[in-house]
Amino acid sequence: MPGDRLTLTRGEWAILVFTLAYVAGFTVSFLLRGNYEFIIYVATMALLIGLVGWNLRRAAFPEPMLAALSLWGLAHMAGGGIPVGDSVLYSLPLIPIVGTGEMTILKYDQLVHAYGFGVTAWVLWHLMAHNHPALRGSRTIYVYPALAAMGLGAVNEIIEFGAVLMVPETNVGGYYNTLLDLCFNALGAVLAMVVVARLEAGRTAARP
Repeated sequence: MPGDRLTLTRGEWAILVFTLAYVAGFTVSFLLRGNYEFIIYVATMALLIGLVGWNLRRAAFPEPMLAALSLWGLAHMAGGGIPVGDSVLYSLPLIPIVGTGEMTILKYDQLVHAYGFGVTAWVLWHLMAHNHPALRGSRTIYVYPALAAMGLGAVNEIIEFGAVLMVPETNVGGYYNTLLDLCFNALGAVLAMVVVARLEAGRTAARP
């Protein structure tokens, strides 16, 4: 139960130490460079780490899921904390599929959004399956996590808007960037649920 003394497994300790190490490292880097926009994200990460830890046993998060969440945090902080040319890693085009400027696809930022909110949908699916096992095999257990992940992606954009209002110079981007972020959030969430649904169907078929 939340509030009880928490004993971590070796794998959970490794993920925690890894996460705290990169958060501390990037926090120092942000402060030294006066990058106060991303201090907001450090605070958000601290809150999320606390929430996951508080509900670790009750929610029974598997270690691969915790590792995926930690990697998302690392990718996010690296995106805002590693300089690339006159900007940061978030602005780096990875594959020039289409567009120019803010409409460029595919950028590091978009890949992180798709991955991150795919992981979010996976976490939400896990919570529904864990707390409401009767929903397993239904469409609801896949549709709701995808939609909820998209909603949390919108909350993320609201946080970024707050950063724009509080800090004059940010790397958040403009209107096209925001809409592309939301599109890649949705893409990642839907793809994650397709993968989970396929895996669940395979496990069901394999049972005697």
